[in-house]
Amino acid sequence: MTTAQDRAEALYAARRDRRPIEPFTDADPAMTADDAYEVQTRFASELLADGDAISGYKLGLTSKAMQQMMGISAPDYGPVLHSMVHDGALDTDSFIRPRAEAEIALVLDRPLAGPNVTNIEAARAVGGAVAAIEVVDSRIADWRIRLADTISDLASIGGVVLGSRIVPVDFDLRLVGMTFSLNGSIVATGAGAAALGNPITALAWLANTLAPHGVTLEPGMFIMTGALHAAVDVDAGDVVRADFDRLGPVSLRMA
Repeated sequence: MTTAQDRAEALYAARRDRRPIEPFTDADPAMTADDAYEVQTRFASELLADGDAISGYKLGLTSKAMQQMMGISAPDYGPVLHSMVHDGALDTDSFIRPRAEAEIALVLDRPLAGPNVTNIEAARAVGGAVAAIEVVDSRIADWRIRLADTISDLASIGGVVLGSRIVPVDFDLRLVGMTFSLNGSIVATGAGAAALGNPITALAWLANTLAPHGVTLEPGMFIMTGALHAAVDVDAGDVVRADFDRLGPVSLRMA
């Protein structure tokens, strides 16, 4: 019988060797989200044992369209490790099949812990918002993922680039517009409301979801609140830029 530890070790090896594995749900269609989060915890522990650290968290599947496609009614989440945060240049050879998406990241200046965190309490914990791009990547072959596969795989995170400005949130994040460009051409647009209706709602959801696991979101952590558009395939030489109302630009180059 394949255990959670077996699956975590398979993901660890796939990430290390950049060789994707078959979906867990092919062999175990009954695999649940709870099963997958156990795998995720063990996979993250393997990476932390290598000396990494948790810098924040990411939410995935925050849009209604993605939830309907996956047949679910709630997002998923995963940790963002220090080694996943980049300064704007990413080595394409470090990924398997990377895709990029623009997001609003929230930086905390107060601790936040559930249960029963409201949007007002979540907003009070936010020190500012930052323009961000997430490079998603899957250790599962050909992106043939179901919910349990992506949860297990740290919610399919590859890397993160944050903008240079932390902007105090004295405006409605739902209304923050964004254009997303690939090699100088606009290929997508979006707005903050795509992230679970409101990025603050996404933050509150995460704090409450982590509460049963005894996890507090700590000051200095950042939360990637979810993609504002469909992910775009990227390859070596590509330059990606997202321009946000109020938050400014953020860009990355795939080397």
